[in-house]
Amino acid sequence: MQRFASVRAEEKDPVELDQITTLPNGIRVATEALPGHFSGIGVYVDAGSRYETPELRGVSHIIDRLAFKSTSKRTSDQMLEMLESLGGNIQCASSRESLMYQSATFNSRVEDCVGLLAETIRDPLITQEEVEQQLDTAAYEIGEIWSKPELILPELVHMAAYKDNTLGNPLLCPQERLEEIDRNVVEAYRKMFFRPERMVVAFAGVNHQEAVKLSEQYFGDMKKEALLSQVGSEATLNTAAAPEGQSTIASTPSNVAYGASNPQESSKLLGKIPFFKNLSTSAQHSASHTDTPLTTSAFPEPNLDLPAHYTGGFLSLPHIPPPPNPALPRLSHINLAFETPGIGSEDIYALATLQTLLGGGGSFSAGGPGKGMYSRLYTNVLNQYGWVESCTAFNHSYSDSGLFGISASCEPRSIGSMLDVMCRELASLSAPTGFHALKEGEVQRAKNQLRSSLLMNLESRMVELEDLGRQVQVHGRKVGVTEMCAKIEKVTIKDLRRVAAEVFGGQIKNPGSGSVYVKGKHVSYCRGKRVTNPNTSILLLEGVQDAQEASFYCGKKVAFVYRASSAVRGSKIRAIWGTVTRPHGNSGAVRAQFRSNLPPRSFGASVRVMLYPSNV
Repeated sequence: MQRFASVRAEEKDPVELDQITTLPNGIRVATEALPGHFSGIGVYVDAGSRYETPELRGVSHIIDRLAFKSTSKRTSDQMLEMLESLGGNIQCASSRESLMYQSATFNSRVEDCVGLLAETIRDPLITQEEVEQQLDTAAYEIGEIWSKPELILPELVHMAAYKDNTLGNPLLCPQERLEEIDRNVVEAYRKMFFRPERMVVAFAGVNHQEAVKLSEQYFGDMKKEALLSQVGSEATLNTAAAPEGQSTIASTPSNVAYGASNPQESSKLLGKIPFFKNLSTSAQHSASHTDTPLTTSAFPEPNLDLPAHYTGGFLSLPHIPPPPNPALPRLSHINLAFETPGIGSEDIYALATLQTLLGGGGSFSAGGPGKGMYSRLYTNVLNQYGWVESCTAFNHSYSDSGLFGISASCEPRSIGSMLDVMCRELASLSAPTGFHALKEGEVQRAKNQLRSSLLMNLESRMVELEDLGRQVQVHGRKVGVTEMCAKIEKVTIKDLRRVAAEVFGGQIKNPGSGSVYVKGKHVSYCRGKRVTNPNTSILLLEGVQDAQEASFYCGKKVAFVYRASSAVRGSKIRAIWGTVTRPHGNSGAVRAQFRSNLPPRSFGASVRVMLYPSNV
């Protein structure tokens, strides 16, 4: 009688195959070694519209279109031929928090693909002709997007939610900026953000040791430049790097930087509505384009580590022209959004479940019968009201904040009713009892749908690659699909009600909630220039060391808050408002012009420089 040893198959989480190594210059190399016929390679840069300063506004929209053009080694035609010879899928895309260069190619062409990505990232020529071609393309795109409300409304929601700061910076290049962007501006953007410590190189389907070797070969000699690293209102010069030749396993999240826009330099995007402006697809760029050297004074460093500050707000656009096809109905479009926790919160699984549970779609769905038909927005809205054209839940998640809400379109005469229906559906998510309260069956169905969608999407090599690269950027590690599915399964009705009550009740406390102002001290008047600078005072700001750092605060509102002897409207608190006008010398002091002269009691007293638009 023969005896056979039984071997029990042991299921492994794919995340166990993930490895992360940090090169000496700060580049993080991440791999997920799941085998397949194709490999994925991506380079992810901590860049995007949320980090743009007023001087660089709109460049993210342009720079992804300059990828895979001429380099120091190839012409644009030769680059195109090389891309076609690889036979894969290569693309570059920008978002609010990341600039992504991605490729899926045959396993045998991995090294060629890495070399091509390195070439377009590190050695592009960026000729003035190429920049002008992409600016013309951007002008056409802006006109097309503004003519489609379903595309421009998400942009306007972000602008209202985060007014004049970080996530509220326009993802599209503002129309008035097209004539101000040239080769020098693009190079300044690259110099500011294309640094090794701001990059993740991700590989899907590639052995880790091979991936590290290729990354060292093509990216290892990038220099880690000194950069301004600011925490709160303090600034330090960070030049530290790992010892030469030493690689370390990354164990901490990436250092994500945040840029805040100048409230005085508003994007004015709403004033550039193509319906009322004559947009040309061949814009004339009247700005002078020179090859003068870049200077830090022309493109000052952004104030890093400023979290997204949710302001809330309301935007309404004029009536749009009727559709070209007279048979199509005229519609009004509405987006209603609320702030949510950032992507690092455990509540993101409850939010994703709520989005799936609400679901929604259009009055006509091309996805086949039964797709999402049991979601709440289908059963309670689309199936009940004939004047509703579409109604869909959305959930935008970012590193330190997010937006959750409903997007709808309906007949113009039914806008009021549409808002009532949207608010009713959102309010019912937190109801403890009643006919519209959450039921166990629909919650379990939503969780099953969410897990199914997650698993099916990750079958794509490009989705798998982007998931790996972006997670390492944000979390410093890969959260495995098994772990995510387990957390989705743990979500309860109680969790959903709690999260809904917090989001729709305005109880979210993100990092940006308290970072409204920087403290300073009133130290002197500009006595010698009272005629040319009336009501002007000199302020010392906490943590500001020199004129370059002080220049960040130029144009921002400043307030001296004091207690008066008598009350007005029940309060004795008063404020004298002003604006920071310029740095004062090179000590970090600034000049601020107030509406009236500050009183003698203000000497040595605290003032507040507002980082975001606020009346606090």
